[in-house]
Amino acid sequence: MSYVDSILQPNERVLNVGHMHWIVYLRGLGVAAIGLIVMLLPLEGGLLTGARLIGAVLLILGVVALFRAWLAKVTTEIAVTNYRVVKKRGLIWRETAEMNMEKVESVLVDQSLLGRIFGFGSVVIRGTGSGIEGLHYISNPLALRNAIVVR
Repeated sequence: MSYVDSILQPNERVLNVGHMHWIVYLRGLGVAAIGLIVMLLPLEGGLLTGARLIGAVLLILGVVALFRAWLAKVTTEIAVTNYRVVKKRGLIWRETAEMNMEKVESVLVDQSLLGRIFGFGSVVIRGTGSGIEGLHYISNPLALRNAIVVR
């Protein structure tokens, strides 16, 4: 059972669920690919040992970055219900933010050119007194915004 499902109140229903985009894996994939390429360079002598060591370090860093991106992707929940907006992050620790729909003043969507092409962006929800920040690399951010604004 997801966090959002476990906190739903009576008569509350989920209108939209936001997910992190696959683009979060790109940095780790790039570093791991560079490490693999460096390890496989056709060098000889002392350069071979140095290149393999540097390649192995880059490959390990890339795998660690991929794991962190996967962990962030699977432990982040963003949901819009008919009563509130809920954001939850974390596996062992939990960071949550909730905002009642009546308190939402504006919803900002920021999409770069790559974000427009690949369908991801950042969403900032501003409300009276506070807001929900940190919704980055969200797939289809306009659908999330529309679920909040249309109410």
